[in-house]
Amino acid sequence: MSQDTQSQHSAAPLPRKNNNWIFFAIIALLLGIIIYLFINRSQVTSERDMAFMERDSAALDRDNIRSEYDAALARLDQLVTKNAEMESAINDKDGEIAQLKKQIQGIIKNSDATASDLKKARDLIATLNAKVKGYEERIAELERDNSRLTDANLVIGKERDSAVSENIGLQKKVRLGRVLHASNIRLEPIDLRRGGRKEVGTLKAKRTDVFRVIFNIDENRIVEDGVKDLYLRITGPDGALLINAAFGSGITNSHDGQTLEYTVAKQINLKQGEKVNNVMVDWNQESNYAKGSYTVEIFNDGYSIGKETIVLK
Repeated sequence: MSQDTQSQHSAAPLPRKNNNWIFFAIIALLLGIIIYLFINRSQVTSERDMAFMERDSAALDRDNIRSEYDAALARLDQLVTKNAEMESAINDKDGEIAQLKKQIQGIIKNSDATASDLKKARDLIATLNAKVKGYEERIAELERDNSRLTDANLVIGKERDSAVSENIGLQKKVRLGRVLHASNIRLEPIDLRRGGRKEVGTLKAKRTDVFRVIFNIDENRIVEDGVKDLYLRITGPDGALLINAAFGSGITNSHDGQTLEYTVAKQINLKQGEKVNNVMVDWNQESNYAKGSYTVEIFNDGYSIGKETIVLK
């Protein structure tokens, strides 16, 4: 072989190796890493969002439970306001209501309460509301009973008042029926002569020494036998009552309990169903009689039973 031929053979390039698979492998590896990182980031974001959603949902549930609990407490307060007898049962520190409230408050105040805890709180509130409803129904029944008792008492009260009124009316009628009645009232001023041994009737004021009243008491079939008191009021021309304790004046009561002054009193013996005629009452006074009109009014048992007027000249 010639030297030229050897030179040609020595100068020819060596065959190149194919390294493309290395680049493809690196690219594939990078893509895998990118895909893994993307998927992992998406998963982390999703888990974070889910945690936020669960936290917000738990907070919302807690707020809703707190609102339901506050509503139940408001109903309890209304029960105490409506019926004081319920207060001891509702506010009993060792009672069932207190235990329910304690458990519910413990869950609501726990910021780490789980969904299971919140469900338990909601179940406890449902139990509390059931207790409240039972109390409300009991109070409603008590109010109905009280209403029935009130109505019954009103009926009884009306019947009692009616009976009392009838009884009072009957007693008044009986009392009025027992009041005497004076009739044929005569006023006879007397002029005493001959040292009082002779009596002469007169209408002259200056000659009047004794003011005599004569009347009858009509029969009464209700009044019982016995001594009856009569009171005479004599009013002078000036409207003033003629009174003098030395001559028998005094004080009694009218039928309505008011004080009643009288000029002179008279007692008579009365028998049931019999008339008393010519009851005579004399009034004497130290001073002279004035001219004018004199009125005599007769009272029995506090009632006026007769009246008459005379004029002295």
